[in-house]
Amino acid sequence: MNAALRLNNRLFDSFEDWWESPPARRDVAYVLIGGFLVSLVLIEMNRQGWLPPSLAEPLSTNHFVAIDVAFTLFLVVELVGLVVGLATSVAKTAGKQFEVFSLILIRRSFKELDQFQQEPLQWTFDVGRETVQLIVVDATAALLIFLTLGLFYTLQKHQPITQTNVEQRYFVAQKKLVANLLLLVLLGLGLYAVAGPFVTGDAPPFFDTFYTVLIFSDILIVLISLRYSATYHVVFRNSGYAAATVMIRLSLAGPHYLDAALGVGAALFNLGVAAAYNYVTPAVQESYRRNVERKARQADEEESELPAGEVGGPPLQ
Repeated sequence: MNAALRLNNRLFDSFEDWWESPPARRDVAYVLIGGFLVSLVLIEMNRQGWLPPSLAEPLSTNHFVAIDVAFTLFLVVELVGLVVGLATSVAKTAGKQFEVFSLILIRRSFKELDQFQQEPLQWTFDVGRETVQLIVVDATAALLIFLTLGLFYTLQKHQPITQTNVEQRYFVAQKKLVANLLLLVLLGLGLYAVAGPFVTGDAPPFFDTFYTVLIFSDILIVLISLRYSATYHVVFRNSGYAAATVMIRLSLAGPHYLDAALGVGAALFNLGVAAAYNYVTPAVQESYRRNVERKARQADEEESELPAGEVGGPPLQ
């Protein structure tokens, strides 16, 4: 393993050890709680007119926006966990993407509360009906994806695609390199999302952009895996998981109602890929075993047909 990959491994492992440590979890919890409470305080100060115009303009006066801020921070934490898990298993990463997507749908349900300008909440069949429908649709889609993920993880049978320990270390090291690049992209998007409303007056589509980047990273992992296994069922599984990521991205960009249905369809497709892989793999392995045995028999038959002097050297005197 070259020096660049070894250095990258050390950086990734150091970050992973810190990220999964109890102090890091505690600090993350403090950040989430603090972000929620600070948002509530700033919104209330904005409602009272206590903030300068330059700061008040990009801030909301709706307290429900604080829920959106808290969920956004929580989703960023989940995305970091997704990227860190990229080095462990392609299937685990595919499941984690749907975990984050289901939480995005839950967040979007709460975000719909922003449409209610009156506090406390009041709505009628004529006013606010569509908002309530969207909340129900997004929350129901998130629940269905949550249930589908349970089946998906039940079907997982982790089988290494590499043949040796050396190949496995190289494969993991290359996935860690991709993960570190994704962490840098995530950091850049996060900084831009925070500064965007104050600099340009508009918040960038953070999750849409990151899932677009995930599509390219998934394809890159598929191409890297070809170096270690080009068998059809492995390539199809990894490509299928990448296709599910594309469907998630389309769902994030689609119209309401249809995007929720597409998200559930993507989760079912992901589940189908896992089920098909488990069904096909034993047959492929059995076919491979038969081919090896057939070639061994052919080699034995060809060797037995050779003259005695060519099989074991000169004939015995």
